[in-house]
Amino acid sequence: MKEKGLFDFTEVATYFFRKKDPNRKTNFNLRTMHVINRISILMFLAGILYFVVNHI
Repeated sequence: MKEKGLFDFTEVATYFFRKKDPNRKTNFNLRTMHVINRISILMFLAGILYFVVNHI
């Protein structure tokens, strides 16, 4: 098994571009959780961008 580094962000970077697994059952709670996760990641990145632009 490949050892992951401390700053390995491949899971986060590929989160928006994953293909749906046809063998996995989905329900409303799981879909809602993923939508909330995507919104929170985008808001975090927007906040960091805002901070960097206004404090440089």
